[in-house]
Amino acid sequence: MLIGGSDTVYCKLLMSTLAGVALEWFVSLPDEHITTFDQFTTLFREQYLINRAPPRISYDVFGIKQYQGESLKEFLNRFGVQVVRLKPTDEAMTVHAFTKGMLPGPFSESLLRFYTKTFSEIRRRALAHIAADDRVIEKYGFVDPVRPRAEGRPHPMRVHEATTKKKGSGK
Repeated sequence: MLIGGSDTVYCKLLMSTLAGVALEWFVSLPDEHITTFDQFTTLFREQYLINRAPPRISYDVFGIKQYQGESLKEFLNRFGVQVVRLKPTDEAMTVHAFTKGMLPGPFSESLLRFYTKTFSEIRRRALAHIAADDRVIEKYGFVDPVRPRAEGRPHPMRVHEATTKKKGSGK
């Protein structure tokens, strides 16, 4: 047994719950090396503390950028999930991070023209913009409509064409 004393029950429990690399680490420890469960938890944390992801800070919202080809709806959802995870305290910082992360387009220009103070206001405006885009796509399809050019009169001659034509040999 690796764990000595009255904690041998915990040893059997650990052997049944650990798997993979953690189980190999546990088995590689010398016999009687761990005497209490508290000692085991300390050793385990020291061994695997490196693998823990660093805590995220609220300034990480500035790292969220809209991908090329990503719709406003997808970016808004992805940004919103990160805002919920990070829980930034400064609303103005969240608004600024969202506007900096957006690709240029009609909605980002409207955010620059008409300043918004809260992220909930951005979300409300974005949802209205998305709904309007959906109505336009529904009406016209994905391609903007092209109006054919009228064929009423002949196209004017270019300067080069006018000067290179042969003149009559009447003289």
